[in-house]
Amino acid sequence: MFTVPRPHPKEFRDDVVAVARRGEAPIAQIAKDFGISDSCLRNWLHAADVQDGHRPGVTVNESAELRDLKRRNRLLEQEVEVLRRAAAYLSQAHLPKMIYPLVSELAGDGIPVTGTCRVLKLARQPYYRWLAAPVTARDLAEAHLSNVLFDAHHDDPEFGHRLLADEAHRAGLRACDRRVWRICRDNQWWSVFGKKRAKNGKQPGPPSHQDRVRRQFRADRPNQLWLWDITEHPTGEGKLYLCAIKDVFSNRIVGYSISDRMTSRIAMNALVSAVARRGHVAGCVVHSDRGSQFRARKVLRELHRHDLVGSMGQVASAGDNAAMESFFSLLQKNVLNRHRWATRQDLRIAIITWIERTYHRRRRQARLGRLTPIEYETIMTTQVALAA
Repeated sequence: MFTVPRPHPKEFRDDVVAVARRGEAPIAQIAKDFGISDSCLRNWLHAADVQDGHRPGVTVNESAELRDLKRRNRLLEQEVEVLRRAAAYLSQAHLPKMIYPLVSELAGDGIPVTGTCRVLKLARQPYYRWLAAPVTARDLAEAHLSNVLFDAHHDDPEFGHRLLADEAHRAGLRACDRRVWRICRDNQWWSVFGKKRAKNGKQPGPPSHQDRVRRQFRADRPNQLWLWDITEHPTGEGKLYLCAIKDVFSNRIVGYSISDRMTSRIAMNALVSAVARRGHVAGCVVHSDRGSQFRARKVLRELHRHDLVGSMGQVASAGDNAAMESFFSLLQKNVLNRHRWATRQDLRIAIITWIERTYHRRRRQARLGRLTPIEYETIMTTQVALAA
């Protein structure tokens, strides 16, 4: 039986090459002395000359690097092909989003299962279990149950999922109501008496005012446009709610109210506080979202009592009050999220201190010409008074 000779150790090859380079004996004699063939020794000398740079050619390190680059290139090509085929496979309509058939298809085209699972972030053991049994006993049982539920739904379209579960039980197939509901949901088998609900079970109320701002957050004078909103934050005692009103002219918080309940009272208290601070506010536009707190009758009466003009954005459109949301974002990063708050009183003091001390009197804003809201109002109102 023919056997392939083992390669000689590197140290031995280096020693033979060193002896041959001395030239003290012919190459044939040296090869015979060390028990190798003439051609083998000549190959070793040629490789040593290339490695030392005496002859042109590819060195051992360059050859290893080239092999590594080819391997990486092959892996990248396989990964690109896997991602391309996966995108095309998952984009098909009416196709169950099971990726295992794609793994088998790619394996048939020469892409290893290991590489496909690595790219798609799949475990190999479940894939091989599926390959051994693509249709499990549970799948068959659910298919039989689905057939029975479909027949019962077709016979009595007014039946809900609980009555359909009873029909399946009569047919000898036991299933809990939750499982029957899931099958009916996936197949859109709804009762004809079913009523569609909103996402949270509630319909948004009608707006009390039209949108007079339309995302144009600009004001040429104080008390021309106010923004109004509510935010919340948890504490160890429960949630704390802040309702704030901002004057767009100087970005100053002209009124706020803090409470442990988010009712219309907190919105009205903030409005009363703003009116008391600013004085002459007739004709000012007060913009908010469509929260029930801002649509309450007592709040609307307070607006009319001071000749304020109401304005409301669209439902589920945060951009309609983006300038106020930006203030709440600053408050969130600078106060609310700094650490956990044990009591509502601690958080209340921190909010008030940050608004009055830092935001109004220390935090300079680029939109205000690197001035604080208090400085900007003082300078601009003084200039207006002098011009008059």
